[in-house]
Amino acid sequence: MKEAVKGFRGNLRVEYTNVSSNSPGNGNTGVFVVDHDSASSQQPPPQTGRGNNFHTGERKKGWGNESVDADTRRRGDAENGNSTQNFAHPSHNNSSKGNPTNLPFMRWFFWSGAFVLTAMISAALGATLALVTPLSPLIAPNQGISSEGGGWRRNFQYDLARPVNILVMGIDRVMDAPKGSSEALAGRSDTILLLRLDPTDNSVRMLSVPRDTRVEIPGVGLAKINDANVEGGSALAARVVSRTLNDVPIDRYVRVTSDAFRELVDLVGGIEVFVPHPMKYTDVYQNLEIDLEQGWQTLNGDQAEQFARYRKENGDIGRVQRQQVLLKALRQRLASPTVLPRLPKLIRVMQQYIDTNLSLEEILALVGFSLELEQDDLKMVLLPGRFSLKDEYEASYWLMDPSGRDRVVREYFQETSEEAQADNNRSPNQVRIAIQNTTDDPELSYRVAQYLAQKEFYNVYFVKDWPDQLRQTQIIVQQGDLKAAAALNKVLGLGKVEASSTGDLRSELTIRIGQDWLDRELRIKN
Repeated sequence: MKEAVKGFRGNLRVEYTNVSSNSPGNGNTGVFVVDHDSASSQQPPPQTGRGNNFHTGERKKGWGNESVDADTRRRGDAENGNSTQNFAHPSHNNSSKGNPTNLPFMRWFFWSGAFVLTAMISAALGATLALVTPLSPLIAPNQGISSEGGGWRRNFQYDLARPVNILVMGIDRVMDAPKGSSEALAGRSDTILLLRLDPTDNSVRMLSVPRDTRVEIPGVGLAKINDANVEGGSALAARVVSRTLNDVPIDRYVRVTSDAFRELVDLVGGIEVFVPHPMKYTDVYQNLEIDLEQGWQTLNGDQAEQFARYRKENGDIGRVQRQQVLLKALRQRLASPTVLPRLPKLIRVMQQYIDTNLSLEEILALVGFSLELEQDDLKMVLLPGRFSLKDEYEASYWLMDPSGRDRVVREYFQETSEEAQADNNRSPNQVRIAIQNTTDDPELSYRVAQYLAQKEFYNVYFVKDWPDQLRQTQIIVQQGDLKAAAALNKVLGLGKVEASSTGDLRSELTIRIGQDWLDRELRIKN
């Protein structure tokens, strides 16, 4: 990626569009030219609007400066909407003339310039925006990267100034709603993610909240959390999520329709995923035909949606686990240099599916921050809890575990309470550990259990072997107890901590035993 940027020179012509999510089709369009060497705009774009400050709960812990009463928050997007800023995007210029034999070169030149401009767009807009609008307290001018070592990152004008919590909701299809309309974003939230992007340790922490989580929705009563967006839009949804999670502040939101993920996967050329077992059935309710074979394979957008929506394994929670697998695979794919020429189209596609109160400068700061992330900087967790019993309620729910919730909020969002502090003093030897073999040695799980017993870890049980053989043992942090996972990793003396909720649902930690355990046993014998 860095070499591609370093080797490019020349002026780039690109169209930009200023679009409001509440008035599709009415954006202002213009053209400006960016010089690669000077990184300055010869014709600056028009002044952009600011993203709205977003408030949740009664505590003033976000970055807004005014309080918002409950009724105003309830109305939220449902009545007034939120100002949305979108990426500027390039488009084809079909009016070029000349020798037809030069067309392949011109096409290559265009796409090379287009994806370079994605990174350099902040350089073109940054100076103008800084002069005409006050900076969001979320971001600060980028001043900490030297000219020798910054590479691709130097082209972004803004950095995150502090940790930021962003609520991301994937919205179910609303039948007959026009694509890109506000009606298309009025459905139930199929996916609910709370992200914490923290520049102090260069990490992203992601909490998945099951859509069937039983919560109190103001004005509605006890219901599933995915109804909040239907009842009061993004404002009510954020308020409910915040209160459910000990009033953790939510600074911004992003809503995206379900069509976006499918098209995004196709645009990046598919994503590589391990399908643990055959997935085949017809989902009449979702109008979805699911047919996936077992094993490693590259899924297109339609297949990725099948993988995410499969419900015959652990219901809604199984879907959450597979969503985490897909998000991790998508992140790896987006980091590939082969995806760079597709960035302009990615941006255009995302514009029509997304509603957010992030400003343009904040989006640029987030993109710049993401370029610095390594694979281990992303930590994912599922909201701890259990399925409701068959006759416990009229509907099926995910019932949140309060102590598990407190632990996750403390470790992932740095919010503490007296109950959470008490849980923090628990010995790592008390955690419930699932042992899962991935090797050809059928007796290995029992030897691992014996080893753990010698180290005074007795709360262990066995689960069905994992079909994909692993080279390195994984310690999966199923319920977000990173402290216990680090302690267990030290006791084992091998493997790596996998901060995701993709292990056994009954466990707090799942050990997937890899070939490295057998290699160590062989070394000891010799």
